[in-house]
Amino acid sequence: MRFPVHITTDAIKHQIRNARKGNKRYPMVLMLEPLYTCNLACIGCALERHTGKIEDRLALEKCIQAVEETQAPIVSLCGGEPTIYPEIKELIEAIIERQRHIYLCTNALLLDSRIFGKVAPHKRLTLNVHLDGMKHTHDLVCDREGVFDKAIEMIKEAKRLGYHVTTNTTVFKETAMQEIEDLCELVAGLGVDGLMIAPGYHYETVEHDIFLSKQEIQIKFQRVLELSKKYRLMSTPMYLEFTAGMRDYQCSPWSTVTYTPNGWKGPCYLIGKEYYDNWQEFWNKVDWAYWESRQDRLCQNCMMHSGFEASAMFELKKSPKDLLRMAAWNMGL
Repeated sequence: MRFPVHITTDAIKHQIRNARKGNKRYPMVLMLEPLYTCNLACIGCALERHTGKIEDRLALEKCIQAVEETQAPIVSLCGGEPTIYPEIKELIEAIIERQRHIYLCTNALLLDSRIFGKVAPHKRLTLNVHLDGMKHTHDLVCDREGVFDKAIEMIKEAKRLGYHVTTNTTVFKETAMQEIEDLCELVAGLGVDGLMIAPGYHYETVEHDIFLSKQEIQIKFQRVLELSKKYRLMSTPMYLEFTAGMRDYQCSPWSTVTYTPNGWKGPCYLIGKEYYDNWQEFWNKVDWAYWESRQDRLCQNCMMHSGFEASAMFELKKSPKDLLRMAAWNMGL
């Protein structure tokens, strides 16, 4: 299966519980950013995501509280670089204890010193390694030589040690799709458990003109859709058809909520219009209907999985054909 059984069943149970309560909106993923400190300053990254001071990090207790408040079955640990977080071992253990699944989003530079030998492999822990292309491109995006080689070395070692490993790749304006296929072939050969390929989103604080328009996304992701038939891509076929211009969905910004050192980020992972001190204030004050509509200028070129993958999933119940396709896809058929 593309997703381990426990992830699939936990997600289904979460949807059933919320349906019984009559909830039409609820988080599926918590993007937990325990700190803004990073050991890289990638050219496609928002300024605040790599300029934070270590002393301004979230307290471990606040991170755990966010996990409990959202009740999301999946927690994506990001930042910043989460392996820098001094309490990363305790945080991972606390999330696993609460039976959530973790995607540790990392550039992999510190896996050997901060994770291996300290945090044991677990079925609920996935190391999600950032790779934006082959060696030249990835090092260019990361603005540092040697990052690609280190990441590949860490993927090999993680698989040897028994960790569940995936990769995460952002497609930019200048990304050559043949290079993306070459990258898929490379990491598939390393035995990774899944690949995520997503269109880049233009953060307002990023000055580089490297991001895609909606039309450019659709052209490039027609190729990604084809790659999904050959490689173990984690995006659903419905979402990939959306990115290729074959479907249309409203956004589901509430499906992926973000907690940061600045508070709860509203309305979504990508757009920080306002930050809220507590969960209830965030959940009740964000105008979800407005952001679902995609009418805001900041939403015009966005086709990110954090907003639309859930939309594709929630639409499945309207199409028995899509439900069967989804089941076959998850079984790797």
